[in-house]
Amino acid sequence: MKIAITGASGFIGRRLLKTLAQSGHELLALSRHAGTNLPNGVALSVWDPAAGEPPPDALRGADAIVHLAGENVAQRWTDAAKRRIRESRVAGTRNLVAALAGLPRKPAALVCASAVGYYGSRGDETLTEESAPGADFLARACVDWEQEARAAESLGIRVARLRIGVVLDSRGGALKKMLPAFRLGVGGRLGAGRQWMPWIHLADLAALVQFALERPVHGAVNAVAPQPVTNAGFTRELGRAIHRPAILPAPAFALRLALGEMSEILLGSQRALPKAAEAAGFRFRFPEIGPAFADLLR
Repeated sequence: MKIAITGASGFIGRRLLKTLAQSGHELLALSRHAGTNLPNGVALSVWDPAAGEPPPDALRGADAIVHLAGENVAQRWTDAAKRRIRESRVAGTRNLVAALAGLPRKPAALVCASAVGYYGSRGDETLTEESAPGADFLARACVDWEQEARAAESLGIRVARLRIGVVLDSRGGALKKMLPAFRLGVGGRLGAGRQWMPWIHLADLAALVQFALERPVHGAVNAVAPQPVTNAGFTRELGRAIHRPAILPAPAFALRLALGEMSEILLGSQRALPKAAEAAGFRFRFPEIGPAFADLLR
């Protein structure tokens, strides 16, 4: 299958390129950076999602599209940052679908990233793909983001919307940022630690994207492990995996002072379950946090 991947130079995109290449797929990469270093045989097109439609040659002949591109949410949410976060996803997806509409041969499938931030902070409520969205900034952005992706269905394209949780890998993302403090023995829970953290091993996420490309998966899909943990549980297991104490909490007020509105990502609670993925037949290699850390940190 010929697959075009937006955001291919990012943390998730690079792992996905490797996973799909190992399965023999032909890959097209779209990135904002012309100097992106990609595996041999992967064609690169430069595209800024918020600026306009991707170059026609970047998508022509593709059998499927994986849309990962978007501004990093892990930054202080100034008005300008919030505008970039929203526009890179909402306008970017709109621009992508407009380009798909102009293709003489449409791809069969679009797998579009979204986020568990769709649900907002919901305490101990169990969240499945049928749960209602939240009302905060990130939730509203996710709702509009997914709406733009769903517009591709009118073109006869199957659309799967992956609501991705905290992606774990020791070489990137949240875990890489956490590890230095934990290895020094100064890591700990965030706030009270009772908030639920929907997480997923990077290998499982790449496998789930491939599954959604190759199987008739459509609609919303929670891209999270089937065993969510509280932040306190996550902290305890991480400390155990690296043989360090994890007893120094970061108070909620300090996080809000340092990070502003973005701190709600760290303090919010989403007890999300992958009901749709499991119903479709997907099986996680790492359903539990302890073995996931053991694999990532060995």
